[in-house]
Amino acid sequence: MDKHLKAVMMKRTERTMENLRKNRMQAWYVESREEVVPLLETLIKEGDTVACGGSVTLFETGVIDHLRSGRYIFYDRYEKGLTPDQITEVFRKSFSVDAYLTSTNAVTENGELFNVDGRGNRVAAMIYGPDNVIVITGWNKIVTDLEEAINRLERIAAPANAVRLSRKTPCAETGFCQDCRSPDRICSSYVISRQQLVPDRIKVIIVGEELGY
Repeated sequence: MDKHLKAVMMKRTERTMENLRKNRMQAWYVESREEVVPLLETLIKEGDTVACGGSVTLFETGVIDHLRSGRYIFYDRYEKGLTPDQITEVFRKSFSVDAYLTSTNAVTENGELFNVDGRGNRVAAMIYGPDNVIVITGWNKIVTDLEEAINRLERIAAPANAVRLSRKTPCAETGFCQDCRSPDRICSSYVISRQQLVPDRIKVIIVGEELGY
């Protein structure tokens, strides 16, 4: 990345982290995806129970492989051969884990997390249940405000995820949200996380790279 553009992105990142902390969330910055797992090793104890939300970013940063390393008790939603009932049971177990890992659809410079789910298991666990929620995001998901967060969802995150999940939705065809009523719609529960009642429960790691959708 051009050094001048990087300087601008760093200012946005620092402003975002400052406001996340004001909203009683912890925040870290790492330069690259390779630095994510070493940081996680300081945040999660060996033997802890862990689970994750659906996330491309967790695969790109090597987090899923790390969770499968045997260091933790991992309720793995991606385990091959799981039946729908077994996946549902994994989701339910996720609410009582020591650490829940996920990404976010957007993070505002005001220190807010913006997330939209279809089934709602990811946003539900982010709101309540796990002792620690660790959010890993590329700095490409930093937006100015909630209006931009919604625009990002409708123009990038939702269409890309609909294509990834082979959903039959208008956005998968056109590349932008049309507020559809499709049975395959993946945008059902909209959640904004602002100042937290439990300080430092949510931990946000911002990576100085473009990651996920």
